[in-house]
Amino acid sequence: MESIELLLNRQSNPALAAPAPVGDDFTNIIKAGMRVPDHAGLIPWHFTVVQGEALATLANVFVDAVKAQGVTDEAKLQKTSKMPFRAPMIIVISTKYQQHEKVPYKEQLISAGCAAHAMQMAAYALGFGAMWRTGDLAFNEDVKRGLNISIEEDIAGFLYIGTPTKQLPTKPEKPFDDHVTFF
Repeated sequence: MESIELLLNRQSNPALAAPAPVGDDFTNIIKAGMRVPDHAGLIPWHFTVVQGEALATLANVFVDAVKAQGVTDEAKLQKTSKMPFRAPMIIVISTKYQQHEKVPYKEQLISAGCAAHAMQMAAYALGFGAMWRTGDLAFNEDVKRGLNISIEEDIAGFLYIGTPTKQLPTKPEKPFDDHVTFF
């Protein structure tokens, strides 16, 4: 796949099933995440891979976090418990902030987001589907604790990866005229 074709045609696909990437495919996805812009070479991110039985553990973390917020609606709890099973693999991209006089935390969070994007693009280039999700649980301290992520860190996203189960229609191009200014 040509690089420009990848960039112009990639789209998220939430319809994912096994198999997840393994071996060189998995390694290349992680390597893509490690090649992103990184001012001062701080590597201000961390990847937590969730798959297999760990998906059920993550489901419990999600449900417990929602319950701790006072949610008792059984339908909401059921929906929450199914979230990790949307794909056979989830890579949780979190920050690993480093104190640096020239690189503020905001810039480090952007680098972690670039890692999520690069891994999503790599998955797509390798024939897998991927969906980058955030939502309330990405900002939940109980979820961070459950994933062994320090409360001071941020979750840039949950990258769901698997094999697409259906071909989605190509989304139309977004017009850019109103989003570009020449100075």
